[in-house]
Amino acid sequence: MLSNFWEALSRKKRNDSHEESKLARVLNLFDLTALGVGSTLGLGVYVLAGSVAYDQAGPAVTISFLIAAIASAFAGFCYAEFAARVPKAGSAYVYSYVSVGEFVAFTIGWNLILEYVIGTSSVARGLSGYIDALIDNKMGNFWRELMPIDVSFLAEYPDFFSFVIIMILSILLAIGVKESTFLNNVFTAVNLTTVCIVLVAGSMNADPKNWTIAKEDIPESIKHAGEGGFMPFGIAGIMAGAAKCFYGFVGFDCVATTGEEAINPKRNIPLAIVISLIIIFLAYFGISTVLTMMLPYYLQNPDAPFPHAFEEIGWNTIKWIVSIGAIFALCTSLLGALFPLPRVLYAMGNDGIIYKIMKRVHPKTKTPLVATLLSGLLAGIMALVFNLHQLIDMMSIGTLLAYTIVAICIVILHYEAPDDKNSTNENKFTLNAVINQIVNIKFNQDPTRMTSNLVKIAVAVFCVLSLVLCGLLEFKFTVANIICMSIVGAAMMLTIFVIGRQPKDKTELSFTVPFVPILPCLSIFINLYLMFQLDASTWVRFAVWLIIGYFIYFTYGIRKSKEGLLRKDNIVIEYENGQIKPAKEEARIETVSDKY
Repeated sequence: MLSNFWEALSRKKRNDSHEESKLARVLNLFDLTALGVGSTLGLGVYVLAGSVAYDQAGPAVTISFLIAAIASAFAGFCYAEFAARVPKAGSAYVYSYVSVGEFVAFTIGWNLILEYVIGTSSVARGLSGYIDALIDNKMGNFWRELMPIDVSFLAEYPDFFSFVIIMILSILLAIGVKESTFLNNVFTAVNLTTVCIVLVAGSMNADPKNWTIAKEDIPESIKHAGEGGFMPFGIAGIMAGAAKCFYGFVGFDCVATTGEEAINPKRNIPLAIVISLIIIFLAYFGISTVLTMMLPYYLQNPDAPFPHAFEEIGWNTIKWIVSIGAIFALCTSLLGALFPLPRVLYAMGNDGIIYKIMKRVHPKTKTPLVATLLSGLLAGIMALVFNLHQLIDMMSIGTLLAYTIVAICIVILHYEAPDDKNSTNENKFTLNAVINQIVNIKFNQDPTRMTSNLVKIAVAVFCVLSLVLCGLLEFKFTVANIICMSIVGAAMMLTIFVIGRQPKDKTELSFTVPFVPILPCLSIFINLYLMFQLDASTWVRFAVWLIIGYFIYFTYGIRKSKEGLLRKDNIVIEYENGQIKPAKEEARIETVSDKY
């Protein structure tokens, strides 16, 4: 019984890239790049740069964005390779389903749902707050007086503006992906134009002396200015700022969820991810540079930095132009956050591990109608009853866990043995053979079941060592602690060396992650380190979310899984124009969706 239960949890999805998709393939490289930029270049530019500079990193926020961009690029490369391997909707969910197993895939998919729900709700709340700040908080004061909420873990008042905005965009997405993508392209163009205006106008008013303000020149009334200069809060401030700036890059992975709607996904999705990250970093770096040169970091407004900065220098016309552009940008980010959510629900519903109503595609619009509208309703309710800070606290954890699993999957797939049971390359599992294979003394060139299992064990060991090192980094740098960190670090490098000595899979792909296993392992460590920075309340809320998800999976998904039903009936899939032929009834041909 336990073996059957384990088999159910670890069963892998067939890479059914030959199965015909019901979704319309209409997204080209420009559409995908605009989606990645639009979904990411929002709160990060118009709120995050000023807030991190204000009391965390100072002018060195530029370096924080650089570090965050490098960390995001690691995850971006992993996503890009997965998109080349498995061009199907569902992002990290499908990627992990194909390479790791069903239970891990459900966990990742459920966390992605959380990421996109919180992302949509937080951007809507941010948009509402930005507009409210421009009209002297009249909207917030009205609802606060009319319908106050006196609950500590909820918002002070229901934000109906955020709810309505999310529902309108949900309807737009439900109407059709091409129509909503056109709107996204328009918003993204306005967004980038606004960024260019800020860069030009800010450069005209930039003063490099604002990067070298001495501590004695800072007014005594300012209590949060640190030590002054370019790095007023030191290296610790830069790293803390990088951890926060990292979340400003969350969103590019929505490009990877469009595998069934993209034209030539194996080429266009990896290219769109890389191009998006380059554009986003250049925008963040430029914006944070001119912002901290226009106005000293300790005088920034952490909630709406640009209107405040241009108002301080007397450029009110530019202030309103930038404010209107920022509102458009936040609308773009809102659309980009909501866009992937119904696609993940569609993919999970199509696989049967959540309720199959989520996989219904409208025959006219060719979009997952039910999943889209339910996604919008859930995100709207979250935005209605939670404030921005409560939402942001929950946004990172699902993203970081998804990034970690994707990086692990990349390492596993690079060293995966072929599924050919008649292979003559299989090694015998003897102690001597395992010891020899750890450093690959015989220079074997073809992966086997033993080498594949060695890599999986080594990756698990690396993850455990990463957790230990993350825990040690939380303590002060004493001699004993430094010795322990050195030992753990050396063990991690040894583990990477063992992985690198194993023979690789020779499958040709349109894009592969460079420097495997070093780059994916770095991504794993960075993601785990950032997860360690989350507070206890975030982990509690995350645990509640997981309990709800696992209840759905163990009461419904594990029994109704399409993959499980196929295996139960011993169906051997033979693709013929998107259809399958059951092995037991070869004369009868039917589609998977018709049978299940």
